[in-house]
Amino acid sequence: MRRITIKSVIPFAVLVVLAIMAAFIGTPEVDYVPGASDPQYNTSDMTWVLVSTAFVFLMTPGLAFFYGGMVNRKNVISTMIKSVVAAGIVGVLWLIVGFSLSFGDSFHGFIGDPRTFLFFKGVKSHAAWPLANTIPLTLFSLFQLMFAIITPGLVVGAVAERIRFTSYVVFIVLFSLLVYAPVAHWSWHPDGFLAKMGAWDFAGGTVVHITAGCAALAGALVLKRRKSHQERAEIPPANVPYVLIGTGLLWFGWFGFNAGSAVGATPLAVNAFGTTNTAAAAAGLAWMFFDVLKGKKPSVLGFCIGAVVGLVAITPAAGFVGIPQSIIIGVIGAVISNIAVSIKQKSTLDDTLDVFPCHGIGGMVGMLLTGVFANQLVHGIKDGPQGWFYGNFPFFLIQLKAMLIVVVYSFTVSFLIFKFINFILPIRVSPADEEEGLDASQHDEKYMQGTLLVKTGGSFTETDNI
Repeated sequence: MRRITIKSVIPFAVLVVLAIMAAFIGTPEVDYVPGASDPQYNTSDMTWVLVSTAFVFLMTPGLAFFYGGMVNRKNVISTMIKSVVAAGIVGVLWLIVGFSLSFGDSFHGFIGDPRTFLFFKGVKSHAAWPLANTIPLTLFSLFQLMFAIITPGLVVGAVAERIRFTSYVVFIVLFSLLVYAPVAHWSWHPDGFLAKMGAWDFAGGTVVHITAGCAALAGALVLKRRKSHQERAEIPPANVPYVLIGTGLLWFGWFGFNAGSAVGATPLAVNAFGTTNTAAAAAGLAWMFFDVLKGKKPSVLGFCIGAVVGLVAITPAAGFVGIPQSIIIGVIGAVISNIAVSIKQKSTLDDTLDVFPCHGIGGMVGMLLTGVFANQLVHGIKDGPQGWFYGNFPFFLIQLKAMLIVVVYSFTVSFLIFKFINFILPIRVSPADEEEGLDASQHDEKYMQGTLLVKTGGSFTETDNI
């Protein structure tokens, strides 16, 4: 049994203190009675957003399978837990202060007042968000929570196989507070400065994918290269069927991610559903066929990665563009990300699972193409976006400006976060731990050919097949 240290006590002690504090937070009264006359609420909208919330949550284990299947076999468990643990950390952090920072009373358009919904106080189930006034504020906050959970989970793919678990936990907390919450406030709060500037992001092209992609780039630079990457060693994916399962879960969950962002069972949600599926399909084919064009054979990995890139690219545009235009968005996003991956592979950048080329670049492409193909005849939003393709070039420039602001901010702050973590505790595992694999060195577990081995008494014993 390992010796108990101060560092091992701190995480549990913090959680206990927060739990005790939460026990003394007053519960708001609920004055909404189901079935009562209330023209504000719509049960169909509430049902759809509830379902969408569950859909988006499913993307987190989906991402774990997607990433876990692509890494070295000795790092499968450690990669998957880093994605999934965000559900616990952000799930608590969002209730305490995350929702307030993202959607609380605006401080000059830059950040929400942390006191607004501190510990969810004031998030009354009969209140409503101004831009989603047919559902309770509590439901809106839970839907937004799922976006906050998956965003730091995306960064895992860039730093996999060499980052300490405890260091990544600290990163999730700081990234959520200092990067995700401010950008969410800028983009999705009515008083956020990007929203007031006229930038539009339907479901998270900037808030989720650009922030995560830029953080991934920063993390890869701070952590530097793995030994296997320096040696140019060919490491086969641990489990390609896992990647396929993860892609299916992500694709399925993305219907809630995008169509749910209409925050109602409306024609806008139907359009977002259609563009989401079409862009993913087109991008999966585009990536696979582009690989064939370069002399490669069509592969499961190629189609899966391309489909996810298509989902990323359509995210900011899903409710603003027509379903036919989603094909070109998916194709352009896939080809550009494919080229970016090829360039990265020839460089010394060790982004393990190509998070920046796929999510970062994919989000940027989607943000800009929203500025090209957004059409008021499609979304019908008063004062909504109209793209360059339909004669409104200034809107494209606004999207470009907003994208650059988020890129610079996300990369700079994320880089400083990784540097700060490395200053207070080692961010990278030792060479010996890296050689052994993070499953064993960080978690006392091993994944081997569908079998989970758990360390007991100094040796690994086999458990049931997984």
